[in-house]
Amino acid sequence: MLREASAHRIKLVTFMAFVSMPLSGFVTDIYLPSFPAMAKSLHLHERDIQLTLTSYLLSYGISQLFIGNIIDSIGRYRPKVLALTLLILSSLLIAHTDSVFFICLLRVVQGVAISILVVATRALFVDLYAGERLKNYLSYFTIVWSCGPILAPFLGGYLEKIFNWQANFYFLTFYASGLLLFEILYGGESIAEKKKINLRDNLNLYKMMLQNRRFILGILVLGFSYSIVMLFNITGPFIIENAFHFSSVTIGYCTLILGFSWMIGGFITKKRMHLDFVPRVIAPVLLQAFLIIALMVVGIFQQNLYIMVGFAFFIHTISGVLFTSFFTTSMLFFPKHAGTAGGLMGGMVYIVTSLSNFIVAISGKVTTQNGLAWRYFIFSTFLIIIMLFMWKLQKVNAEQKN
Repeated sequence: MLREASAHRIKLVTFMAFVSMPLSGFVTDIYLPSFPAMAKSLHLHERDIQLTLTSYLLSYGISQLFIGNIIDSIGRYRPKVLALTLLILSSLLIAHTDSVFFICLLRVVQGVAISILVVATRALFVDLYAGERLKNYLSYFTIVWSCGPILAPFLGGYLEKIFNWQANFYFLTFYASGLLLFEILYGGESIAEKKKINLRDNLNLYKMMLQNRRFILGILVLGFSYSIVMLFNITGPFIIENAFHFSSVTIGYCTLILGFSWMIGGFITKKRMHLDFVPRVIAPVLLQAFLIIALMVVGIFQQNLYIMVGFAFFIHTISGVLFTSFFTTSMLFFPKHAGTAGGLMGGMVYIVTSLSNFIVAISGKVTTQNGLAWRYFIFSTFLIIIMLFMWKLQKVNAEQKN
C-alpha cells in the first residue's frame, strides 16, 4: 500500500507519475507530422488518416466515463499494469500493419489504455495528497502534460524522416515499456478504501455531477479549448506540406513551437488564478477571438507559414490559459469521488474534442491558412457563448447569496 510506504518511495512514485503524464500527448501527437507520409504509404485519403486520430480520441473520451468508477472500485495499480501492456502490444501491431481499419481498431484499444493511465494518475495524487499541496500538484498537470505535445511531433518528424512513420510507434513501445518496468518494481496500490460497484449509486453519482452546471460548462470550455489546439494538429501538417511545400521535419518544428504555447498558457494561469472571473477568463477569450479575426483579415492579403504559425502560437497560448484555469477548478469539485469525477471530466472533454475533429474531417479538405482560420473562429464563438453564460450564472449565484 503506497499510503503506508516510505516518504522516499512516495516521492519516487510521484515523480514517475509526472513522467508518465506526457505519454498521452505522445500517443496523440507523435505521428501527426507523418500524416502525409502515412496517406501516401497506405494509399489513402487524408480524411482516412485523420480518422485514426478521431477514433483514438473518441475511445479515450468514452472509456473515461466508466474507467473512473472502475478504478475507484478495484484500485489503481493492476489497471495501470494492464493498460501499459495493451499500449505496448498495440503499438507494435500498428507498426506492422497496412490496414487503416486495423490501425483505427488498435487506436481504439490505445484510447482505452491511455484513459486508464490518465484517470489512475489523477486519482493517485488525490489519494496521496490533500489541501494546498494537492492543489499545487493539480495546477502542474497541464504544464507537465504539455511536454508531450511539445516534444512528440518534433521527435516524430525526425523519426519519420530518418526511418519511416512506423518508428513513431516503436518509440511509444519503448516509452510504455519503461513505465511498465517501473510499475512492476516500485509501484503499488494507492487507494485507501475501495468502493463497491453499485449501479444505482453510480447513476445517482453521475446524475449529481451532471446537474452541476458550473462543472458541465467547465468541461465544455476544456473541450473547445483543446479542440482549437487539435484543429491545427490534424490540418496543419497537410497545409504545411501541400500548400507551403515544407517537409515533415518543418511540421515537427511548428508543432514544437505551438506546444510551448500551451505550456506558456499553463504558467500564465498559475500567476492569474487569484483574479476574478472576468479578467481571468473573459478577457483572454475575447482576445483570442480578436486574434482569430486578425488572422482571417491578414489571410486575405498574405498567406505563409510564418503568419499562420505566429498567429496560432498566441491563439493556442490563450487556449492553454483557459484549459489550465478550468482544469484546476473542475478537478476540485468532487474530491471524495476523484476517480469518477476525473474520468467523467476527461471523458466528456475528449468526446467534445473528438466530435469537433470529426466535423472538421468531414467538412472538407482544409488546404489553406484561411480554411484553418474559419474553423478557429467557429470554435472561438462557442467558447465566447459558454463564457458569457458562465458569467451570467456566476452573477446570479452571487446575488442569491447576498
